[in-house]
Amino acid sequence: MQLKSDDIRDGQPIDAEFAFARPDSEQHMALSDNVSPHLAWSGAPDGTRSFAVLCVDPDVPSVADDVNQEGRTIPSTLKRVDFFHWVMIDVPVDVTELKTGECGSGVTPGGRKQPPGPEGCRQGLNDYTDFLAGDEEMAGEYYGYDGPCPPWNDELVHHYRFTVYALDVETLPVSPSFDGREAMEALRDHILGQASITGTYTLNPDAFERGKGRD
Repeated sequence: MQLKSDDIRDGQPIDAEFAFARPDSEQHMALSDNVSPHLAWSGAPDGTRSFAVLCVDPDVPSVADDVNQEGRTIPSTLKRVDFFHWVMIDVPVDVTELKTGECGSGVTPGGRKQPPGPEGCRQGLNDYTDFLAGDEEMAGEYYGYDGPCPPWNDELVHHYRFTVYALDVETLPVSPSFDGREAMEALRDHILGQASITGTYTLNPDAFERGKGRD
């Protein structure tokens, strides 16, 4: 399979338009446009009956004590874990492209409950649901796409892996409020093919200057 995008260049920095937050000189970061990016795929194997689209950041700090704390820095050597930014399943087999903004734009405090997307698809909870649970203004259930917002004091430039999976089933057996981990477990034995694009993003001006937004 092949995956391409007009908005995400493999191995290159992601534009702030597609991020949950953008750098801000006074407050370190501010809410951004949060537009879902264009994706188009081809070469699905014979027998494909649906697609799943996921975006995962594997670079999230495993310990959150120092996240976005003044006077502290998150070392690049800290153990990292996955953070799901987008979990969409049951995408009909005749859908092979998502237009820019087709699956959402703007930040919705408390999360989108019915995010836009191709007819027939289902979109699960992303990990902002847990991350923002203690924020009085932002807490809620975040369904669909919500883009990058790495800690502004993280030494590590984060990677965002967009993957399209070709599956041999039309519908995955998941709960109504499924998340990325449940979706991955459900699709694991049904993958016929897959393709990925990975972009990078940072809110740390020092990390950006060292790597120019790359490794």
